[in-house]
Amino acid sequence: MQKNEIETQPSCEDELNTGLLTVAEAQARILDGVTAISGTETLPVRAALDRVLAGDISSPINVPSHTNSAMDGYAVRAGDLPDEGVREFPVPGTSWAGRPWLTPIEPGQAVQIMTGGMMPEGADTVVMQEQVERNGDRVQIGSGHRPGQHVRAAGEDLAAGQPVFTAGKRLSAADIGVLASLGLGEASVTRRLKVAFFSTGDELRSVGEPLDPGEIYDSNRYTLYGMLKKLDVEIIDMGVVRDRRELIEQAFRDAAVRADAIVTSGGVSVGEADFVKETLEKLGSMAFWKIAMKPGRPVTFGHINNAVFFGLPGNPVSVMVTFFQFVRPALVKMSGETGALGVYTVLARTTSALRKRPGRYEFQRGVLEQSGPGEFTVRTAGAQGSGILRSMSEANCFILLDPDRTSVAVGEEVEVQPFQSLM
Repeated sequence: MQKNEIETQPSCEDELNTGLLTVAEAQARILDGVTAISGTETLPVRAALDRVLAGDISSPINVPSHTNSAMDGYAVRAGDLPDEGVREFPVPGTSWAGRPWLTPIEPGQAVQIMTGGMMPEGADTVVMQEQVERNGDRVQIGSGHRPGQHVRAAGEDLAAGQPVFTAGKRLSAADIGVLASLGLGEASVTRRLKVAFFSTGDELRSVGEPLDPGEIYDSNRYTLYGMLKKLDVEIIDMGVVRDRRELIEQAFRDAAVRADAIVTSGGVSVGEADFVKETLEKLGSMAFWKIAMKPGRPVTFGHINNAVFFGLPGNPVSVMVTFFQFVRPALVKMSGETGALGVYTVLARTTSALRKRPGRYEFQRGVLEQSGPGEFTVRTAGAQGSGILRSMSEANCFILLDPDRTSVAVGEEVEVQPFQSLM
């Protein structure tokens, strides 16, 4: 008995995708399915740059450690300043930064002081050197000065015992400067997240190997390496794994032993080798999702033993889009970081006409430019096919187009997600 119609599977060509996960649902499920790793190490402060702080830090000292001058000038008692006219003050000495004047100031005296110099005992106000007249060892000061002006109090930046950083903060250049200002030479940080990755496919060849007919070079491992490098994780490159059941299974087992997270590209779409899915289900708990997005519709997420698994599509652009939208936030959470993910969106006016099919959330590659103060424009980075990696290289943002949107005219406003510093 012959069928009159072919029973088809949902595909990326469908105009309306029903029963698929939204991007937000997939993101939420993945974040709910991962937890921060354990394990810490103590590093010199400079080596702790870009690492995630493992514990809270409070200030062991006052910063600054002493009350000091914010200007070059003269330290005086506020009560000695004239209400009107000019008063002359003898100048017994100078308080330099690092070489303080240790004799208490007497009524009617003015001690010359440099920026950062410790305030002499008894002095509470600094008059800028540009606002006085110096004659030998005496100085004339006029009226109009405020008591306490140009003085930085001890502990003004940080008081001893004051909380400074909380666990989960990724340390920036300013942060390690703050730690140094506290006299801390080391910091306890979360160990680096270990991430194993490999590509699957008989058609793939590594760079340096000759290509036979029908073969292509594996670019996905290089883009994945670059994106993982930006996250400062420990990278385990397991190469290309051929489409053989025993090789796939061994690769998964090895990766699960060595890594906290496993990322693969290819092998989980409809029509590809069934043993890939069978192997994943055999070794762990897996969810095979179709997500209402373009590019990057098929995504696999689950666990193999104690390792988290991310199975990404095989097309080069799809790999980068799904990594950025799903894998990156999960790895950030797994690393112990609790702050913002460093991902934001802005509104920009498009200088290119854009089109899309309804039903899917699209991440089109774009070039974001600043047209004026607080004003941005965006244009398409070229052809949007999921295999055209060059467009990702030329782009610096994703143009975010909602499922219901079908076209964008020149001059219309769109939401844009910059990624240049993150990929």
